[in-house]
Amino acid sequence: MNATAKETTRLVQLRKDAHRQVALVDEPDLRPLTGFASVYELALEAIRLGTKLSELARRSASVERLSYDLIYSGRSDRRILPPVDFPGEPSRCLVSGTGLTHLGSARHRQDMHVKEEELTDSMKMFRWGVEGGRPAAGQIGTPPEWFYKGSAANLRAHGEPLVIPSFGEDGGEEAEIAGVYIVGPDAKPRRIGMVCGNEFSDHRFEKKNYLNLAGSKLRTCSLGPELVLDPAFDSVPGEVSIKRSGELLWSKQIRTGEAEMCHSLVNIEHHHFKYEAHRRPGDVHVHFFGADSLSFGAGVELKAGDLMQVRFEGFGRPLVNPLQIADSSQSLIHAIPLG
Repeated sequence: MNATAKETTRLVQLRKDAHRQVALVDEPDLRPLTGFASVYELALEAIRLGTKLSELARRSASVERLSYDLIYSGRSDRRILPPVDFPGEPSRCLVSGTGLTHLGSARHRQDMHVKEEELTDSMKMFRWGVEGGRPAAGQIGTPPEWFYKGSAANLRAHGEPLVIPSFGEDGGEEAEIAGVYIVGPDAKPRRIGMVCGNEFSDHRFEKKNYLNLAGSKLRTCSLGPELVLDPAFDSVPGEVSIKRSGELLWSKQIRTGEAEMCHSLVNIEHHHFKYEAHRRPGDVHVHFFGADSLSFGAGVELKAGDLMQVRFEGFGRPLVNPLQIADSSQSLIHAIPLG
């Protein structure tokens, strides 16, 4: 089944001054939800009522209609927010990811770190996933690679810049789909839905040494603009592209979803939530599922002002973010002793 084979419920989060809204996507309009200022509040209420999130969202949609075109293009006094967060306490939203799930990403890693004909640790880990990442029902499979991206403080919305920090060596897009989760009062994780994402990373820093992977992931990343509550996730076609000065610089047709990955969704979710610390009631989790292809692997070096666009069928309007490069000057960060 393809992502376009079923009707989906899609939501956006908006802000006008200090006022937040959740809105149902009803193209070409948005219909604000009554009684909910965030997806987080909506999800908690769905758990409390024991109802489907999509049913609660549609039941709460007002008759008011907003122009999605105006808001999406930045011509409205309402601003698009990341489609999920933890309002007022960003540290309660863990952003993480799973790597080496797609053949394309494994090949790029192999090319980054290969020495002569040696099989790198990346390719070994990918092969372990091929062999054991899709276990039989009820069984536990091989754990995938796992990495930490930060908290909701690192999340950016459609239209917001992704930044190469002063200490960064590079910045490149990673077009992915991410799962969005909330941990209920009973300490059980619930999948809220999925989002289109750009898991922006520093590939040049990583290429120097595989042990730099952890640091290369601690960057801003983007989600949205829409949260899909009930998507199909078998084989999802998409496209990633880079524009420079209004002209197309690079693009590629991509695919993600369980049929395109060496790990099943159940296996990925088990190995993320098996840690007790990841099952703290009330926490939100955003977990990237891996990329099919990178412009970095094609020799593209992004420059300030380049526009990165990610689109997946069934996941709403494209996610577009400009690249921003911070001032390259650095100052030494001192830890002040309290002893």
